[in-house]
Parts: sequence; C-alpha cells; structure tokens
Amino acid sequence: MKLNDLKKINLPDSPGVYIFRGARRGILYIGRATSLRSRVKSYFAPDIREKRGPAIEEMAEKAKTLDFIETDSVLEAIVLEAEMIKKHRPPYNVKEKDDKSFNFVIITKENYPRVLVVRGKELEKKFSTKEVKYKFGPFPQGRLLKDAMRIVRKIFSFRDKCVPLEELKDQSKARSCFNRQIRLCPGMCSGEVNKKDYNRIIQHIRLFFQGKKKFLLRKLKKEMREYIKNQEFEKAESVKRTMFALEHIADVSLMKNDNDSQRGFKIEGYDISHLSGTEVVGVMVSIKGGELDKDMYRKFKIKKASPGDDSACLREVLERRLKHGEWELPDLIVFDGGIIQRNAALFVLEKFDLSIPVAGVVKDKNHKPKDIVGDLQIKEKHKKEILLADSEAHRFAVEFQKKRRRIKSS
Repeated sequence: MKLNDLKKINLPDSPGVYIFRGARRGILYIGRATSLRSRVKSYFAPDIREKRGPAIEEMAEKAKTLDFIETDSVLEAIVLEAEMIKKHRPPYNVKEKDDKSFNFVIITKENYPRVLVVRGKELEKKFSTKEVKYKFGPFPQGRLLKDAMRIVRKIFSFRDKCVPLEELKDQSKARSCFNRQIRLCPGMCSGEVNKKDYNRIIQHIRLFFQGKKKFLLRKLKKEMREYIKNQEFEKAESVKRTMFALEHIADVSLMKNDNDSQRGFKIEGYDISHLSGTEVVGVMVSIKGGELDKDMYRKFKIKKASPGDDSACLREVLERRLKHGEWELPDLIVFDGGIIQRNAALFVLEKFDLSIPVAGVVKDKNHKPKDIVGDLQIKEKHKKEILLADSEAHRFAVEFQKKRRRIKSS
C-alpha cells in the first residue's frame, strides 16, 4: 500500500479505529486515532522505520487495503480498539497481546461488583479467575486510560473501594464514601442503591467497554420508558442524564494526551548502577514532549555482562530493549558517559539496523554534567530534555539498585 492509495479513501479528520488488511483481507494491524486522516498518513512517512520500527514499516508495505470505523469520541476509539484487538489478535499488534505491564479494566464477581484498573502482572497475583467477571483490554497507555476512566465514571458511577451497607457488621457506622459525596459512586455504602439496580449499571459499563454504544443507548431508552410507566420519575431522569452524557462525551483531555503520545519528541535515557560490581542493574526512562512518561520506565537485572563493565552492561540493556519491537522507538537515546559508551550504543543500533541519534552526558569529578557528546544540532535543541533524561535515569537506577540490596539483605 502506498501514500497515493490513501487518496482513494475518504478518511475523516475525526476520531476512530483503523484496520490495515493484507492479502485476502486478513487483518494485519488495528489502531486508533484522534484524527484518522493524519494518523493513517503517518504510516507512509519516509522516517516510519525510525519512528515506529521495522515491524510497523513491514506491516505498511504488506497492507493491501484499509478499513476504518469513525467514532463520536476518542474515548470510544480507545475502547473499541482494545476490544477489536482482543477479538481479532492481529499479528502486528504484538504489544496489545500479552505484555503483562499493560493495564486492564476488570469488573469483579461480587454482590456489588467493583470496577478497577489493574496492571496485567498484578492481575494474576491479586485476583483468581473466579473473582473476575469481566476483563477488558489490555490498554497500553496508562495515563490515557486513567483520564478515560474519569470520564467513564462521570457517565456511570460505580464502586471501587467502599463497603456496601449490607456487608457491614455494625450498620450504625455506615456513611457515604467520598466518591458518593461527589456523585461518582451510586451509594451502596449508604444503602441508596439495591443490588438489582447496581447490577444494571454494571451491565451498562460492560456494554460500553464492549464497544456496543448504539445497543446500549437503545437499552437505556427502553429502561427509561419502563421507569416512566412505573412512575419512577427520579430513576427515569437519571437514565436520561446518562443517555445525554453518552451522546455528548467531552474528552478534550483525551484528545490532548492522545496527540501528545502520537507526536511528541521521544527521548529514552539509560543508566547502569551497582555497588562495587555487585547487584548490577540497568534502567530505561522515557521523556515525551518534554514530560516524563513513567508508563514506559523499565528495569533490567544484568544477566550476561561482566560486573563493572558499564559499556557491556549498556549493550545488554539496549539489546534487550530493542528486542521489544512493540515498544515505540525513541527519537533520541541518552546515556551516562562519553565516546566509549557512545560506540557501545552505536554498535547495538547497527546490529538492529536502526538509525537513532545518541547523546552521552559526560560528568566531572563531582558527577555534575560538563559536556554532551553527540550531534551538535540535537544537543542545542534538546539540551534541557537530555539533561533531564540523564538525571532521571540516574535517580531511577540508584533507587532500583538500593531496592535490590534491601531485598537481598532481608
């Protein structure tokens, strides 16, 4: 598929989900966009290999056709993308398949189910399969999901922490939780909602996360008519407000964050830490659009490199990182050190056939930055972010190394 082929497709400048299809219309990749037009166009940019990696470049070359589903909001696009990836399991959506560091939205199997955001690696530890009724995701971008859940909760209030009134041993101590006071909990903690009505809300949330908004709206309309027929006008008014919120989702914050995640200049900072050659660890930190992107921080226990050989440790960390083709590639790599470390980084990049600029921060005897090794234009343009990446990587590495020592000594 070529850039000229897109001219035949009338892509709208609005949110939605796009589907790249290969031979025999097999699904290769599913993604979402704040603007379908600009996002899909980016896959045919000359620097797609540097921006997204060789796997995505290969996917775009294999693609024969493109389908898209326009949505009314970014929130719906986020939900629909996750549900479609889960259903179709496209080969180039590796990151959404099984990386346990990503987030899931779960609904617990209780009398008054909780709606929670849980990391994949914590899900198996904290919940058995019998305790989870519904699971949605994975959602790769934690910050975006956090903002999305704030919007979802304003549409459908739900329980996450509070104890239902009927489960309290001493009901005289019952009181509304904080979320109830700000209308984000329907009030099972204070006895204001019964099990039947609350589970109806849970079914609404389930339908929304399954991408069935139109069906949900029809269901809500039917419920509203039943309430009016039974003269339950307060409940009917509540359903009417929910319908209005669904039809007029205000997700300006999601549009901003989604744009930032797609377009921000991305820097990855690396550092190695050890104590006299023992408990050697490496870390990766990420800065996007000038801000720390903590969802993409990673820790590495050094497995092969010799203790004390920081260049070999850096090579090992970079190689292990670059094997994750599903992680978005950076625009710049920053490390602590000079020419020796720079050559180590370039050696690994050449091995993976990647052309990513590198910058080393050289320190004085007091471990203060005195020079930056790398491309002059990049140094001048991104000096502030380079120094931030270096100092944040150092902080994160020392913190991880100390934690490892505490675990070993305990």
